[in-house]
Amino acid sequence: MAEFDLIVIGSGPGGYVAAIRASQLGQKVAIVERENLGGICLNWGCIPTKALLKSGEKFESLSHLKDYGLAASGATFDFDAIIQRSRGVAATMNKGVAFLMKKNKIEVIEGSAKLEKGAAAPKVVIDLKAGGSRTVEAKAVMLAVGARAKAIPQIGLEADGDKIWAYREALAPKTMPASIVVIGSGAIGIEFGSFYRALGAEVTVVEAVDRIMPVEDEEVSKAAQKAMEKRGIKFRTGCKVTKVAKAGKGVQVAIEAGGKAETLEAEICISAVGITANTDGIGLEALGVNMDRGHITIDGHCATNVKGLYAIGDCAGAPWLAHKASHEGIHAAEYIAGYKTPNVNSPIAGCTYAQPQVASVGVTEQGAREAKREVKIGRFPFRVNGKAVAAGEIEGFVKVIFDAKTGALIGAHMIGHEVTEMIQGYVTAIAMEATEEDIHGIVYPHPTMSEAMHEAALDAYGRVIHL
Repeated sequence: MAEFDLIVIGSGPGGYVAAIRASQLGQKVAIVERENLGGICLNWGCIPTKALLKSGEKFESLSHLKDYGLAASGATFDFDAIIQRSRGVAATMNKGVAFLMKKNKIEVIEGSAKLEKGAAAPKVVIDLKAGGSRTVEAKAVMLAVGARAKAIPQIGLEADGDKIWAYREALAPKTMPASIVVIGSGAIGIEFGSFYRALGAEVTVVEAVDRIMPVEDEEVSKAAQKAMEKRGIKFRTGCKVTKVAKAGKGVQVAIEAGGKAETLEAEICISAVGITANTDGIGLEALGVNMDRGHITIDGHCATNVKGLYAIGDCAGAPWLAHKASHEGIHAAEYIAGYKTPNVNSPIAGCTYAQPQVASVGVTEQGAREAKREVKIGRFPFRVNGKAVAAGEIEGFVKVIFDAKTGALIGAHMIGHEVTEMIQGYVTAIAMEATEEDIHGIVYPHPTMSEAMHEAALDAYGRVIHL
């Protein structure tokens, strides 16, 4: 007889949220975690990076005090204190997850799990952190094992804890580097580049394709590069990295672009070239689990092809975002408990917390054109938004994309101050299948930067007021 209704392997933002929801539905739940409750996101990813970025933003803003009629001198920073603040934030969140597990009567088993064939679902064999092993069975097993930084050892791009960093090393270094080469211009690379530049490091970002932040709308991507170059960040786009090697007291990064070779030198190299799912060594091959390039293949309810086995979050494919993992976890927990909800199908926003911030949801203009969709596009710059002008945050704009035939909002892209807090308005609109008439009819509070969202929608139909 199964000891649990559900065993969740991995306690990141997908796993622990799924466990809580299952418990709320009356399920007896256990969660297996090999390292820290909260997973990478709470301990070494989303949360501590935002703490670092806020410190960097605060420090960098001191150089613009005169713009607000203020003055201060002798501003410095304590790098160790900045890092310790970030680690303290992570520790607080970790304790919060432990409290939630106890509150919801979820048994936490510390150790590394491996799957074996079982009856209703695979058996879970746990190599306990305290020593020994334990085998547990459940009616269903959910994999929320996440992912780790991708390494490319063939060219020397592999974190060594010294001069070549992945996200862990970049979050808790012993000293502040004077110069950095960041390989990869996705959210992780751009955020670390933004933070270290804010504290004065010389930062160069290398990207393989011809523009930075390649998943974003091209117009936003170009605006982001221009804004970050003003802050002193250098970019090398359309470059192939051929070798990364330690040299003297620093590191050398060999790149090729347009048939020309170049060697970049810096104190530190940060690898941000993507992720590798933590699906190796847990018994998936023996069970015959269907895989796609290292990621677990799932259906619309997060079920694998193996009876009783589910997978959510980073290990189950793109987009590799914490909020996507949480959404999948809740859906799967409800489905396992007998709630026959529709397939997982919700628009997922992407957010980059650099300076300036970037946020987006839905299709890009390029994607819509390639799909030969007839669209209406609206834009509105923050430089003519009253709240933005008053706050001195005029950089950036809002861009929206509507289906010309139906009027449905199908894409939204934003760059500027705190746009990551604004994008959810458009996410809700797309999820509720809002049309231009719906958005045009909404009353936005004044003065707010969110009014730019309204004006962009008006602009798409030739009705913009303040431009």
